[in-house]
Amino acid sequence: MIDFANALPYMTVALAVGINSIGTGLGEGWTFKEAIEAINIQPKATMDITKLALLGTALIETAAILGLTMSIILLFGMPKTMSVANSLAQIGIIAAICITGFVVGLVSSFPVVASCRAIARQPFLSEQIMRLMLITQSIIQTPIIFGFIIALFIRNQAATTLSIAEGMRLAAAGIAIGLGSLGPAIGLAVFAYAACYSLGMNKDAYTRLFSFSFVSQAIIETPIIFALVISLLLVTLSSGDSILKGVAMLGSAFCIGICTIGPGISSGKIAAAASYHIALNKDIASPISRLSMLAQGLVDTCAIYGLLIAILLVIL
Repeated sequence: MIDFANALPYMTVALAVGINSIGTGLGEGWTFKEAIEAINIQPKATMDITKLALLGTALIETAAILGLTMSIILLFGMPKTMSVANSLAQIGIIAAICITGFVVGLVSSFPVVASCRAIARQPFLSEQIMRLMLITQSIIQTPIIFGFIIALFIRNQAATTLSIAEGMRLAAAGIAIGLGSLGPAIGLAVFAYAACYSLGMNKDAYTRLFSFSFVSQAIIETPIIFALVISLLLVTLSSGDSILKGVAMLGSAFCIGICTIGPGISSGKIAAAASYHIALNKDIASPISRLSMLAQGLVDTCAIYGLLIAILLVIL
C-alpha cells in the first residue's frame, strides 16, 4: 500500500513543473497563433510582430521557470521520511506555486495577443505598443513571484513541522496566496489586453493610456497584496497543537482567497472599459479615468472586508 505521507512530496515536485507548464504552453501557443495571423494582416510589420511575440513569450515563460526551480529545490532538499503534518505543508506548496503558475502562465499572453493585433492596425506605433505591453505584462507576473516566495517559506518550515495543526497552518498559507491570485491576475490580464488593443485603435491616446495604466494596475493588484499579508501572517505565527486553531487558519485562507476573486476581476473589467473609451474619445479621458478609479476603489472594499475577517481568524 502506498504511504500517502511520503508519496505527496514527490507529487508536489511533479505538479510544480507540470501544472505551470500547462498554463505557460497554452499561453505561448495562443501568442504565436495570433502573431501569425497579425503578420498575415500586415506583412510589412513582420519583424516588429515577431520581436514582440518573442519578448512576450520570454515573460510568459516566467511561470514555468519558477515552477521548475521550485521542483528542483524540493527534489534535492527532500527528507527521507515525511509525517502527515509534513505532507499537509506540501498542499500549501502546491496551492502557492501551481494555482498562481497556471493562471499567470495562461493570462500573461493576453497583452501580447492584443499587441499583435494592435501592430497589425498601427504598424508605425510598434515601439509604443511594445513598451506598454512589456510594462503591463511584467506586472501580471507579480502573483507567481509572490506564490514562489510563500512556497519557499513553507518549504523551509515543512521539515520541522511536528503537529497536524502546524501542517494545516502551512497549507493555509499556500491556499491564501494561491486563491488570492486568481481574481487579480485575471483582472490585470483583462485590463492589459484592453489597454494594448486600445492603443491600436487610436495612436493619439498613447500618453493618456500609458499614465492610466500605472494607476489602474496598482488598484487591480491591491487584493493580491491583501492575500500576501495573510500568507505572511500564516507562515510567521504558530498554531501550536490546536486543531481548532489550524481550522481557523484554513478558514482565514479561504476567506481572503474567495474575497479577492470578484474585486480583482471586476476592477480589471472597469479599467478595461475605461481604456476603450479613452481610445474612442481621448478628450474626455480625465473624467473617465476619475470615474474608473473611484469605481475600482469601491469594488476593492469587498476585499478589505475579507482581509479584516481573515486577520481576526488568524490572531484570535
